[in-house]
Amino acid sequence: MLIKYLGRGVPYEPTYEAMAAFTQQRQPDTPDELWVVEHPRVYTQGLAGKADHVLFNPEGPDHIPVVQTNRGGQVTYHGPGQVVAYPLMDLKRQGIYVKEYVYRIEQAILKTLEAFGVTGHRVGGAPGIYVKLDDPFGHSALTGPRDPSDPFRGLGKIAALGIKVSQHCTYHGVALNVAMDLAPYERINPCGYACMRTVDLASSGVDVSGDEVAAVLSQRLDSNLMT
Repeated sequence: MLIKYLGRGVPYEPTYEAMAAFTQQRQPDTPDELWVVEHPRVYTQGLAGKADHVLFNPEGPDHIPVVQTNRGGQVTYHGPGQVVAYPLMDLKRQGIYVKEYVYRIEQAILKTLEAFGVTGHRVGGAPGIYVKLDDPFGHSALTGPRDPSDPFRGLGKIAALGIKVSQHCTYHGVALNVAMDLAPYERINPCGYACMRTVDLASSGVDVSGDEVAAVLSQRLDSNLMT
């Protein structure tokens, strides 16, 4: 997999358009790529997104653009201090199905967090990775069943996942929060869930640069997706 670091401050919409164009134009022998980037502030809506999940976004200097996309899922936020990775790969050629692809991405995130001492968790039916708010470094598993009225109690979401598969080829991807201004998440229902807490590595007690996280996440995605 060819890893491309696109840099910081890269606008979301041209990147989205470039991913779609790459996928539409690729041939059976086109090498798979992994694009790693940091975007300016932007909300993105998935196909299941609802306008009323953007709770507060007034016009003016603090307005955050909202971009409708064709990925799965609902509204999320991208911004400085977050590492975003877009695997552009041919699942048929790799011999895996979408469910396995999502599992492997999540596993790469878990391994990335582990490299920085943080224990991540999956929550059934809610793609992405979560950490325990009171013990991000603890190794105990989540206990269940979880309260259906508050399935994320005690958890904070640290990585969001949203993908698109077209003709068995993927785009969009995963966003891992490193050291962000988390306030914009308070203005939405992240991934469609009211009152879901969102965290980053910094708020979990890890002092690490985005470049360090990007390097580890890229390596983990490459090794997990291409084996």
